Amino acid sequence: MDDSEAASGGPLQEAVILDGSPRPAPRPGRVGEITAKARMTALIVATALFMQNLDSTVVSTALPTMARAFGAEPVHMNVALTSYLLALAVFIPASGWMADRFGARDVFRIAIAVFTLGSIACGAANSLPELVLARILQGAGGAMMVPVGRLLLLRTVAKSEVVAAMAWLTMPALIGPLVGPPVGGLIVTWFSWRWVFDINIPIGVLGVALVTYFVEDVREEVATRFDINGFVLCGIAMAATMFGVETIGRSVVAPAAAIAALLLGAGTTAAYTWHARRTAAPLLDFSLFRMPTFMVSTFSGTLFRIGVGAVPFLLPMMLQLGFGLSPLQSGMITLAGSAGALVMKPAAVGLLRRMGFRTTLVWNGLLSTASLAAVGFFRPSWPIVVIYIVLLLGGFLRSLQFTAFNSLAYAEIPRERMSAATSLYSTVQQLSLTVGVSVGAAILAVSMALGAHAQPELSDFTAGFLGVSFLMLLASPAALLMPHAAGREMSGHHAGDE
Repeated sequence: MDDSEAASGGPLQEAVILDGSPRPAPRPGRVGEITAKARMTALIVATALFMQNLDSTVVSTALPTMARAFGAEPVHMNVALTSYLLALAVFIPASGWMADRFGARDVFRIAIAVFTLGSIACGAANSLPELVLARILQGAGGAMMVPVGRLLLLRTVAKSEVVAAMAWLTMPALIGPLVGPPVGGLIVTWFSWRWVFDINIPIGVLGVALVTYFVEDVREEVATRFDINGFVLCGIAMAATMFGVETIGRSVVAPAAAIAALLLGAGTTAAYTWHARRTAAPLLDFSLFRMPTFMVSTFSGTLFRIGVGAVPFLLPMMLQLGFGLSPLQSGMITLAGSAGALVMKPAAVGLLRRMGFRTTLVWNGLLSTASLAAVGFFRPSWPIVVIYIVLLLGGFLRSLQFTAFNSLAYAEIPRERMSAATSLYSTVQQLSLTVGVSVGAAILAVSMALGAHAQPELSDFTAGFLGVSFLMLLASPAALLMPHAAGREMSGHHAGDE
């Protein structure tokens, strides 16, 4: 089967349920419609995404308080974010093979349990190193939750349902970032910071129960062995690269150690590329980049996510250290971005049908960049209403961009390669978010050093937001590489409608 057949919704390989009986591929329907079964699967998977997103936003709000508890510098607390994201990047490549080999439902259920156990360990940490180790355990569970959950959904829906399904998947998940900042601020203001992790326990238990009783165990026939050599090379490459990015110029380790880590990362990346070209079933299948929509969604999306990935670190720090706000006040302001994202989701199908993927990714990307750059100019003298409007609009625009990226990536992927595509796409996705946190922290540190500031000042945060916004700006031109008709089957858009 060629790529054009896959893109047009042609014959797809059948999946099987746990007892080995075939399950036919979903029938294509009218663009924007979604079956009740697909909607239920999306909502259940969203429970795990809700827990993960709630955790990330609550932790971001609590970082300054945890820094004081551990006796650490606030600017170094981003390691609590990057250690989790790095663990995601290391373990996500194995998620597709694991889901096919052991069953997506079982892997998804175990992943939720591991994430919950990691949350308990985070809440019991008494130092920054202990917290980092616990966050790595959390990341190992999160690495399987998100891509395997997405894989379950993609195998349930037809291509015409993907955009609507992604909206249903992410709408409940966006409640996490919406309530996370105020909840985190409330917890660290009135209770112990340890509760920011303990609140995951009941959500995790509920998630395991819902998956057990309502999610069908779907897998593909796996005839290949696990690519252990590829897993080792990928793990070393990403861990070394992220360690180097995180520590270089930060006075955390000797400069020579950071440079050595970057060189090791580059070397093992090259070694994996060589390995993948000579392996029948590599852990990360780079041949997927031959599909234009997957390639553009991945590389353009990477630049965009690097910019967005810095926001959970920079914004709460700026509001608390630069504005002098309490964690609760900071959380109440940062929730505006999540509220904007939540408002956008019901409109995603209609907007993409009207504009198409190409136009959306170009122009919405530019507007998203401008809205993020504007955040860097926030000052305590600004009217609070204006700050809320900028954050609300920015969240709306960025959420539309992510919906477009996450849907378009699978426009040309045949069913039998869906697990490989989710593994590769999710790996790059998480790696870019990790780089975003590190880049934002690095720009902040450089600005502080140039200004001889012992603590970050508002001008340093301005430099941080402008730096990551420049990277986001580069993402829009990449979308011009696609034709206007790209992803038409998913969006329902026709070039003649423009």
